[in-house]
This record gives sequence, C-alpha cells and structure tokens, in this order.
Amino acid sequence: MMIGIALGLLTTAVSLGSGHGVVAVHAGPWTAWPKNGGLNIDPYARAILARSGEAPLGREEGVAFLAETDSDGAALDGRCEYRIVDPVPASRYWTIGLADRNGYVLENPTGRYAFASSDILRHDAGAFEILVSREARPGNWLSPGDAKKFIVVMRLYDTPFDLESRLDAAAFPKITKTRCA
Repeated sequence: MMIGIALGLLTTAVSLGSGHGVVAVHAGPWTAWPKNGGLNIDPYARAILARSGEAPLGREEGVAFLAETDSDGAALDGRCEYRIVDPVPASRYWTIGLADRNGYVLENPTGRYAFASSDILRHDAGAFEILVSREARPGNWLSPGDAKKFIVVMRLYDTPFDLESRLDAAAFPKITKTRCA
C-alpha cells in the first residue's frame, strides 16, 4: 500500500511539473493548450494553473502558442541566432516574443520583449521577419539577453481557425537557426 501511495504521489508531482496540461495541439514547433482557458479544462491543467498563478486566454479571446524548438526540432539556444518568418495564422491581432522556459519575460538590454502585428516592420509585400540574436540587428530584433535557453511565445487574439482540427504547420511562422557562437 505504501508503494502505491508513493507511486501515486510521484506520478502526480511529475504530471504537475511537466507542462501545461494534457490536451495539446501542435503545428511544427508550435504547441498550444486551447482548453486551458475554457470550462472543459482537464484536472491536471487546472492544478498546474493554480500552482503557477497563470491566467490563460479564454478560447473566445485567443490562444497562446509556445515554441521550445526551431523548425528543425533543435532546442532554442540563447547563444545562437534565429529568424522567425511569417506567415501568422489569421487573427485580429497577434504578438511574438521571447520568454524563459517558465514563461516569464526575459530581461534584455533593449527593453523590447515582443513585436505585435500593429508595430512590426514589414517588407513591401507585407511579409515580416524577426531576428533573435544577442547582438543588435537592423529591423525587427529581439534579444534573449543572457539566457542560455528560451522559448518563443506567439499569442493570437480573436482568431477564427478551428483548434479542434489538425493544424497546418505551413500556416505558422518558421523558426530557422542561422548560426551559433
């Protein structure tokens, strides 16, 4: 009986410490938990959110996607440089920024933590790219600061696409490693 109790407590602790919940959707390197902001949230996600104090977007408001890897599947590394290139799924408004592995904003020398659809510099045809690098770059540049590991967070507000169906990775930004120090 003691082994069963210990195993149950260990399994619960691992489940609560391992992410955002059970019901995730994936599109390339991007992952979201769309049910975390609704009434149908699973009990593990509810416990994780209660522990973290996070208030996720409601499904009617939008959804947050996290990328812990680049589009080739390699973990994002603060010593490397990356290009984040459109498209972004249809939404009324979006943001793309950097965070630490726990989802907290990264301290960086620029004080710029994200770009939004309303303030990003675009090419002639409306396309955009965001450069992630410790060294300053012209255009849309985000710095991971001194972080060795980071994630990219994309929030889509008032988005019409169906998160219950299979998502097309081609409709999401590509994250490409350009070089490492």
